[in-house]
Amino acid sequence: MKSISSDLLAQMLAESRATNPAEPVNRLLYCCLRAAIHDRRLPSASRLPPSRDLAAELGISRNTVIYAYEQLILEGYANAVTGSGTFVIDRFPDLPVVTPQEQKCSVTLPLLKHTLSARGRAIVNDAYAPVNQWGAFMPGVPDITRAPQKALASIANKLSERMSPSLLSYASKGGNAVFHENLVAYLRQARSVNCKPNQIIVTEGVHQAIDLITRVLADVGDHAWVENPGYWGTRTILLSNGLTIQGINVDEEGMNIPKAMELCEKAPKFAFVTPSHQYPLGSVMSMRRRFELIAKAKADSFWIVEDDYDSEFRSSGLPIPSLQGLVPDAPVIYIGTFSKTLYPGLRIAYMIAPPEISEALRTAHSELYRGGHLQTQAAIAQFISDGKYAAHVRRMRLVYSARRAVLINMILKSLGKDWIHPFDTDAGLHLILSLPPESNDVEISEILAEKGVLTRPLSRFYVSGPVSKGLLLGFACVAPEEMLAPFSILLGVIRRNILKI
Repeated sequence: MKSISSDLLAQMLAESRATNPAEPVNRLLYCCLRAAIHDRRLPSASRLPPSRDLAAELGISRNTVIYAYEQLILEGYANAVTGSGTFVIDRFPDLPVVTPQEQKCSVTLPLLKHTLSARGRAIVNDAYAPVNQWGAFMPGVPDITRAPQKALASIANKLSERMSPSLLSYASKGGNAVFHENLVAYLRQARSVNCKPNQIIVTEGVHQAIDLITRVLADVGDHAWVENPGYWGTRTILLSNGLTIQGINVDEEGMNIPKAMELCEKAPKFAFVTPSHQYPLGSVMSMRRRFELIAKAKADSFWIVEDDYDSEFRSSGLPIPSLQGLVPDAPVIYIGTFSKTLYPGLRIAYMIAPPEISEALRTAHSELYRGGHLQTQAAIAQFISDGKYAAHVRRMRLVYSARRAVLINMILKSLGKDWIHPFDTDAGLHLILSLPPESNDVEISEILAEKGVLTRPLSRFYVSGPVSKGLLLGFACVAPEEMLAPFSILLGVIRRNILKI
């Protein structure tokens, strides 16, 4: 059934498309919604039409509507309420009335389009970073409500009483020296990493580390092997820096190195891998594959980039040692982060570079990014040396293992073991819910998002086909007692849209 707001938006969008035929429809719809909110034609606290209904009534794709709604939420014009829909915010400041020109976006949008480079358009058009970063079942997100912020703040306050002014300046030499020393001591014990403090470069997240590596060590047109499926952020950075990527299929032993050697005549500049807990499937790279990859890298003179993003959270079996420390002089650049063990907003990651390139990477980092966060690094260094960091990781490992067990049990009882991906291991912050091959996991994920349940479709992580269908379900940020309600929504969507019951 059509609503008054649907009729209004249909009229506004038709006028905007007639006036601005070259503009993207998703942007035009967003501008129409924003204009209607400004002039109160969409009143405060009013419910926006469901994205599926509005798409059908306007004759446009559902993704177009979802883009417009997410942009409104991002800019504070609307809120998504779990299980209820998307609503205009209930309290407005005194917003100015938008002129007809502004309603149609005829002034600002052409300027935006013509100022983006081809590379910029590719980044924006293929953007996959989610607007909503917290809630059931957002993968890759730790329980930030349990972050040791008070302990870190207490350490920082004590350090500030005798703080050197240099801690408030730009970072050089890869970051804080004490942080380097304490981090090396921890990694040697916890991850079997073999390095010295002067090999560490602190970065503002893993993305910056990958960006630095590719800028300094590769030229436009160089090739890189990436896991297929694999982390979308790595692909985005490599492509934006002009590299050509080759997706190498992943099986139960990790990246298929023999298949890569068959497929690729030309040696790559890099091989990007997540050997301790493959992202997103969860397999562990076998020892045989690890030695094959290192031998190939040495023979063909390319770099292995090891993203060790959440290996601390392995709950069964022996810890998986790092690839970097497996053999002496391994051509491995190791990347780690505190985003999963502490919290993402900290923006502290690090790389361990082989001695022959570490100084160049430190210099380039200082030149390109002008790093900082030295006071934060000093606080984390103290947190590590006091033994509190290791204790926190141990506590959270137990928490996440228990939450994973609850979610696994729900899946087994409701759907059966065939719905759990065969590569799943008792580790990390997410698992894969396998879907039948004929399923549209992107559409299922969109339906769930509309109902306030956050997932990621597995098919979107593939570079090339054939692709498996599934949903990434994050369990780390959901307390067990809060898991049933969103899982019930998930189960209902699967029953209606896949099982047809």
